[in-house]
Amino acid sequence: MNLVKQVDALVIGGGMANTFIAARGTNVGKSLCEHDLADTAKQIMIEAATAGCAIVLPVDGVVAREFKAGAENEVVDIEAIPADAMVLDVGPKSIAAVNEWVSKAATLVWNGPLGAFEIAPFDKATVAVAKHAASRTKSGALVSVAGGGDTVSAMNHADVADDLSYVSTAGGAFLEWMEGKPLPGVDILHLQK
Repeated sequence: MNLVKQVDALVIGGGMANTFIAARGTNVGKSLCEHDLADTAKQIMIEAATAGCAIVLPVDGVVAREFKAGAENEVVDIEAIPADAMVLDVGPKSIAAVNEWVSKAATLVWNGPLGAFEIAPFDKATVAVAKHAASRTKSGALVSVAGGGDTVSAMNHADVADDLSYVSTAGGAFLEWMEGKPLPGVDILHLQK
């Protein structure tokens, strides 16, 4: 994976984090998780370690037994997710860890929310980190690039989209562009010059 050779850290949240956590052998309860991608997650972790790229995963999470606004919830260590619950946001220790990485970064590329930001109270982590990134960007300490439909919605929800350096509605194409892969729609424009 070329990406891990080019960055200091990959911060992984949301459902993708559950896949990585499960790949390490931790029970994620009823959380959104792609168990069939465990081998891919393990390979990414191996390649990241070899390249000196940190994989930053949640150390705590906000869990609930139903996915609805105002659902009863609790913060648990990531190793203690109840079998009948789902992780819907990262917890306060994880927010602090992510913000610490954002504070050290010169460039931030953001794709995907940290939790189910569409439903309170599971928007706390995404909003907190987005506001921190926006503050650092406005101060000139950070170049922040956000891409993908859900990411744009999350940045708008946090009321920071206008405070970031660049926001793209492209999701997969955005990441492919960042990796330097050819984009047929863009390539054709270059051919027509």
